[in-house]
Amino acid sequence: MSLAELLPAATGEFVKVMTPAPHVRLLMLNRPDAMNAWHGAMRAEMASAVRGLSADDVRVAVICGNEKAFSAGEDVRGMGGLADVSTKRFRSIAREFHDVFDELEAIEIPVIAAVEGVAAGGGMELALSCDFRVAGGRARFALPETNVGLIPGSGGCSRLVRLVGLAKAKQILMLEGVMSAARANELGLVTRLVETGSAVDEALRMAADLAAKAPLALGMAKMILNACAEVDLETGRRLERLGQSVLKKTQDHREGATAFLEKRPARWTET
Repeated sequence: MSLAELLPAATGEFVKVMTPAPHVRLLMLNRPDAMNAWHGAMRAEMASAVRGLSADDVRVAVICGNEKAFSAGEDVRGMGGLADVSTKRFRSIAREFHDVFDELEAIEIPVIAAVEGVAAGGGMELALSCDFRVAGGRARFALPETNVGLIPGSGGCSRLVRLVGLAKAKQILMLEGVMSAARANELGLVTRLVETGSAVDEALRMAADLAAKAPLALGMAKMILNACAEVDLETGRRLERLGQSVLKKTQDHREGATAFLEKRPARWTET
């Protein structure tokens, strides 16, 4: 399936929102002239699109760019003015930058990044905030902020440590530079490495598999797994017991067990 085939159903100027399959939402970054770099209007559209993922009919989301770029990060043409704001005000602006990534990480559905071309700076941080990353063979990943006297400030440090561990995070941030898709896969950043141009197709296949599973269970699993990455082992076990006790009483659990015994697909009704 090509992106062009999906565009007629799209809405939005900088973030196209599509429904390529039942219960699946596709968000496509759309500033091709700027390699899908972020600016204020695009960030606002993305925030609105992410809020829309909480709709009851959405079970999985896929985020993509185009064939040349997933996203090159923050648009440097708009960054110059930030040098003149106060430190306090800058932190407030940075918090706004974080919000859309934090909401993606917290939203109770699986989110897949389909990466073709470059994912740099805030673009790579967007991919890190997703649950899965599918990379085309010519995708490139980079956190280049230290080259301009900064650090990744929208989750690129914190999420990277959680994803690959402290030692590899330091290596990626301080030494690696621009990484090929194969190198990113080797370092544990990529969920699936596929042929160039097929990242969206593979992500949509994954989305179809996920959409066929119990939505409440997937949402609970995501919340508890994210929490377990930040708490001690015993607290994690308590969260598991709590989550399981909630799911055990749901209609979807009864339906899933019945469907298993009857050897038929389950018909999920709860979101």
